[in-house]
Amino acid sequence: MPHPGGVSDEEFRAALSRLAAGVVLVTAHDPEDGPRGEDVGMTATAFMSVSLEPPLVMVSVRNDSRMDDLLERQPLWAVSVLAESQRHIAGRFAMKGRISDRLLFEDIPYVRGKEADAPLVGGALATLECRTEQRVVAGDHTLVIGRVLAAATPSADGGPLTYFRGKYRHLS
Repeated sequence: MPHPGGVSDEEFRAALSRLAAGVVLVTAHDPEDGPRGEDVGMTATAFMSVSLEPPLVMVSVRNDSRMDDLLERQPLWAVSVLAESQRHIAGRFAMKGRISDRLLFEDIPYVRGKEADAPLVGGALATLECRTEQRVVAGDHTLVIGRVLAAATPSADGGPLTYFRGKYRHLS
């Protein structure tokens, strides 16, 4: 369907699929879901560094998604930069109409971040813990800009998991 300006959804998707992107898992802890709370995770490729001083990053989340609803009331969240060996994690947390978040985390090794209390995936190339500074609604997504409270590079092994032309890939 063409938008004002003439580009169709298909043309837009095809053009942007040519942009290789790193793959991250965004996580947050929902203290209000159940007696002990629930961890929530979302695969994202629309993640980027915004500023060095102060240290800011940004992730784009689909409006009215579980993660968007949670990040509206929970300012603390985390990001795990996935390694090429973690394609299964990216696929699992990207599924539409998926099973409960508790089951998604069940057999994935992770530690709980000291700053955000959110899962940080074991074997990730890097982890960041963030506090939301700003939310900007942009079309059908919201740009969540977070101040980085903690950053680490726990795993030096392997290359990054990337997403290109609709598929997870690794750099060769």
